Amino acid sequence: MSDIIKNGRVHADEWTVLRLAEGANVDEAATVALPPGRVIVPLAVWQARRSELLAKAEAGVLGVWLAGNEDPAALADDLLRLQLVAIDFPKFADGRGYSIATLLRTRHGYTGELRAIGDVLRDQFFFLLRCGFSVLQPREGRYTPAQLEAALASLRDFSQPYQGAVDRPEPLFRRQPRNPLNKEAA
Repeated sequence: MSDIIKNGRVHADEWTVLRLAEGANVDEAATVALPPGRVIVPLAVWQARRSELLAKAEAGVLGVWLAGNEDPAALADDLLRLQLVAIDFPKFADGRGYSIATLLRTRHGYTGELRAIGDVLRDQFFFLLRCGFSVLQPREGRYTPAQLEAALASLRDFSQPYQGAVDRPEPLFRRQPRNPLNKEAA
């Protein structure tokens, strides 16, 4: 069982991420066996078996994950039914997940759990949260619990982000009261 960061704390994860074999086809997505318990399925499985999986999603025991090359609009009609959407980061240098998260939160109005999965590194945690992720799930075994606790402490290094983002839309200069130096010029 892997550890996740959720609500500012380290937790044991209750979810299993289902991954298909590289180059899997539609038939495999339609017939793959789902593991027991809470499971996060790829978009291809959701699309192939939506009617079958809908009740599990509405019960909160099934989520869907998107790859970096998949359009979040593919889930737009189902976002109210999905309590968990995950975005896969296949490698450190792939930043498409940041854009997908921002689109889900802003354009599509998704308010449920948004999880970063895959090659999620400590150096990215702060920026992932700024883009709207609510849960960070590094690869299993990547960090010890002590390393995750240290990463949590480092999230407080920035008390006031300057730029606006999903987590704080107003930039710092709009959040700070303005006191003109010269009252006559004001």
